[in-house]
Amino acid sequence: MKKFAIITASLAVLATPVLAQTATAPAATTTGAAPAEAKYSTVSKDEMFSSKLKGLNITNQANETVGEITDLAIKNNQVDALILSVGGFLGVGERYVAVSPASVKVALKDNKWVATMNTTKDALKAAPEFKYPK
Repeated sequence: MKKFAIITASLAVLATPVLAQTATAPAATTTGAAPAEAKYSTVSKDEMFSSKLKGLNITNQANETVGEITDLAIKNNQVDALILSVGGFLGVGERYVAVSPASVKVALKDNKWVATMNTTKDALKAAPEFKYPK
């Protein structure tokens, strides 16, 4: 019993300075400049979302599927390129190509998003290959 009292008293003495300290917030570190105020937008129901864009097949004027949008490259707060999957069958032999968003027309047609591009499968297969940075 004597040991228990000594241990309890020792713990109480050791914990007292911890409880007496005032809590101070750690110094804040920042890694960039954020805007001073949040700005909000209104989004209409007919706007395109990246979740709808990704996976969208791209057809040409002959209504042939020439590729699929697999990703977006964003630079300076804007879409810089659409990453297309071209060629291959069931994921075998496919490759990626980065194209300018201006070269793809995305529109809502009969309540369905469609993407068209003035190109051929062969032209996209011959385009420079895009490889994701490591």
